[in-house]
Amino acid sequence: MPDCFIYDAVRTPRGRGKAGGSLNSIPPIDLAKTALQALRDRNELDTALVDDVILGIVEPVYEQGGNLPRIAVLYSGYDESVPAVQVNRYCASGLVATNMAAANIMSGQADLTIGGGIESMSRVAMGASRGPWATDPQVASATSFIPQGVSADLLATLYGYTRNDCDTLAARSQERAAKAWAEGRFTRSIVPVKDQNGLTVLDRDEHMRPQSTVDALAKLRPSFAGLGQYGFNDIALQKYPELEAIEHVHHAGNSSGIVDGAAAILLGTKEMGERLGLKPRARIMNYASIGSEPTIMLSGPADAAAKALKRAGMSAADIDLWEINEAFAAVVLRFADVLGLNHDIVNVNGGAIAMGHPLGATGAMILGTLLDELERTDQQTGLAALCVGAGMGTATIIERV
Repeated sequence: MPDCFIYDAVRTPRGRGKAGGSLNSIPPIDLAKTALQALRDRNELDTALVDDVILGIVEPVYEQGGNLPRIAVLYSGYDESVPAVQVNRYCASGLVATNMAAANIMSGQADLTIGGGIESMSRVAMGASRGPWATDPQVASATSFIPQGVSADLLATLYGYTRNDCDTLAARSQERAAKAWAEGRFTRSIVPVKDQNGLTVLDRDEHMRPQSTVDALAKLRPSFAGLGQYGFNDIALQKYPELEAIEHVHHAGNSSGIVDGAAAILLGTKEMGERLGLKPRARIMNYASIGSEPTIMLSGPADAAAKALKRAGMSAADIDLWEINEAFAAVVLRFADVLGLNHDIVNVNGGAIAMGHPLGATGAMILGTLLDELERTDQQTGLAALCVGAGMGTATIIERV
């Protein structure tokens, strides 16, 4: 099986995903264009050699619909021979897109591909596609649907994570992200977003709140207690009768931020890299996706990581650095507990609680962050993982070369 190498990884800064956020004025296709053109220009690519572009988009409607990746390829000035497609595995879409792009290379069906993702949450709201799981009462009832925030509180309650536990992790994420930016750890990968006049709109993640402390976070009201009272707590308790009540511990300060952004990763064979004069930065070792119980929804990342590790003939002890998407604080706490991880090697530059979670792009973003950090600290192996709506998980293992 051919090896698949990562030759480059770029991302935009993450802008606040609401009116008034810096990227709210930038259409989603321009975010994708920013990432695609950066890969081309940084690597002096002959784009006619790119076999496919695969981008994750969680809400592929309105400005993000109509096979945005293919139109973005054309809009970015790539050769018209380059095909493109969008994929949706909810929050893991960007990582799944990258895995699929890698699979084309590892199966011998491609020599050069691009994976990544895009989400403009300020312009195409979460839930805009109105899928039946949340909107069709019959479907929701048959599958024990509850909103993801309530699922996060269910996860915390089931495994005993307190409000203080979650707030402590959130404050640490903010502190680490602020330090990473201050030390320039993201410089290699960040591509500023510019307007039509070439003026920089955003060159730094703007969701961060470095002033956050555990004491300050403790003053915030739980965000999902109201939803729970609409009957969703009862559904959760029917599924998990060992619990007496749901403790609502998550709020805006210990949950991922709603943001806009895009990311892209250049993948290829050893031979194609040599032809283009590119130096490989890492090798895709293995990856996996799994399905998990859909009501609690957020427990899948550890199982996905374990599956990928088993396929690679590795154990958790063989991984030097870990990136787990901070969808909610309890997700990270559970992931670390199941795999027996020290938090000193998990999300060392902060995560989505501090910097935000642009749904379709996050998976590719954290894989790029993982690669940058492996290089910065001269370490070898890393694993990126995400929880996924409707009960799934995805993980990818990389090795520096």
